[in-house]
Amino acid sequence: MNIKEFFELSAGKWFSHRTSHHLAFKQSESGKSDIIIEMVAVDHPEVIKLCEQNEIDPKHASCGARVTWKGTMQWDEEDHKGSTVLVSVPNPDNPNEGKLLREMGYAEKMPVAGSYKIGDDEALTLITEYETMWSEERLWFASPNLRMRVGVLKRFGGFSMASFTSEIRMGGAVTAKASEAANSASS
Repeated sequence: MNIKEFFELSAGKWFSHRTSHHLAFKQSESGKSDIIIEMVAVDHPEVIKLCEQNEIDPKHASCGARVTWKGTMQWDEEDHKGSTVLVSVPNPDNPNEGKLLREMGYAEKMPVAGSYKIGDDEALTLITEYETMWSEERLWFASPNLRMRVGVLKRFGGFSMASFTSEIRMGGAVTAKASEAANSASS
């Protein structure tokens, strides 16, 4: 599976359930979200703008996606919602690795460029470094309609949070090619 197939397989509406463990506080927290992932053409103005902000020629982008979410966390009453555009830029020497551009980062609300790698097991690993923290996420498909995610967030020399997320597809078409890729990954 390549990064474009991973994005295509991720397109649709998902129900997400996350459990996070805050290591400094020795407490866990759960949250739920509805997530919509839509493919965005590489010639879309938002994709071009994000590439140009990162000083990358837009013709090197392989795919784009818009991710929109709305959710709640156990400890607060606040709605957590937002949207961001993602753009993958594969390494020309190794297309299973590259940069992942985000209009808005997960840990900090600003544009960020991280790196990605798709392993032999077809899991996607994302690494993002911010000024004050570092995050690593690993995503994989247990089946075409079940996606798993684990993540760690490190601040100032120590791990501060670990999370596990399961995401169940609630709607959206799965292409035959993407479904085949997910089925081979779960075998």
